[in-house]
Amino acid sequence: MAASLIAAMTIGGCAPDDDVAAQGDAASQGDVAERDEHHYERITYPTRGESDPTQNWGDLYLPAGTHAEDSVPLVVLIHGGSWASQLGAEVMNSFADDLVDRGMAVYNVEYRRVGSGGGWPVTFSDIADALDHVVRLDEQYPELTTDDELVVGHSAGAQLAMWSGTRHSLDDDEVGSDPAFRPTRVISLAGPLDMIYAATHGDDRIVTVLGGTPAEVPDRYTSVDPIQNIDPRIPVVAVHGTDDTMVSPENSIRYINAVTQQNGIGSLVLADGEDHVSLVSADSAHYQRILDIISETSDKTIDELEQQHSG
Repeated sequence: MAASLIAAMTIGGCAPDDDVAAQGDAASQGDVAERDEHHYERITYPTRGESDPTQNWGDLYLPAGTHAEDSVPLVVLIHGGSWASQLGAEVMNSFADDLVDRGMAVYNVEYRRVGSGGGWPVTFSDIADALDHVVRLDEQYPELTTDDELVVGHSAGAQLAMWSGTRHSLDDDEVGSDPAFRPTRVISLAGPLDMIYAATHGDDRIVTVLGGTPAEVPDRYTSVDPIQNIDPRIPVVAVHGTDDTMVSPENSIRYINAVTQQNGIGSLVLADGEDHVSLVSADSAHYQRILDIISETSDKTIDELEQQHSG
């Protein structure tokens, strides 16, 4: 099922402040957080091996207002950049700013990439560790909901986001297995969701991050390739620009077709005229609609998303 995004005016988000109001009085009234302003905090997350504090971190955004326990939905953002070190989490800052303005908590993750200590398997174990740290964030900020959450990724981050949703199916000896936290719904923005197709059609970036071609390291592709690890119980949305020449829209088309064949909950959204980079620009005519897709996918129940897909 393909649909074109409608054009919309963009609204820039305001940077959240660091100040947090005292919470004692609020807690005594059944609330656990009270803030006059958005809260922003850079946190470091532990890794299973030696970590790099300059890269193993995430920016946490919490909305202003009075909040009860388990009342603020969390969305995790994973940036792209070909799994390489040229781009970082700042790519997703506009989304984080505008989503916290909508009352959501946001965890914008950084991780080690090719050229900065990443690649196989470090990039993948970093993402697993960053997401598993959500359990600790929930202990520190009990207003967060963490049992029915959304992960959104762009480009390489979309592949990592889709993989994060199916880590529970990994064998014990696979990278990222036995998750402490995993999303129940995932959104891909221009993701290489069929990694073998992409790698055999000229995408050398996948070969670089996995350390070989599908023929050379087939087990790695089997472990992390989204199209090979579909969980039909997890609602997924694949958004792709029709003019994307870096990651072909065919990736998203093939992926959602495979989800549909497995009777899963999947939606394909083709953004007319957008390329790989413009799709996630705050200046894009489609930016506000993508924010709406994120909000709606987070807010609806699994049953509502399934009904929406069926309709």
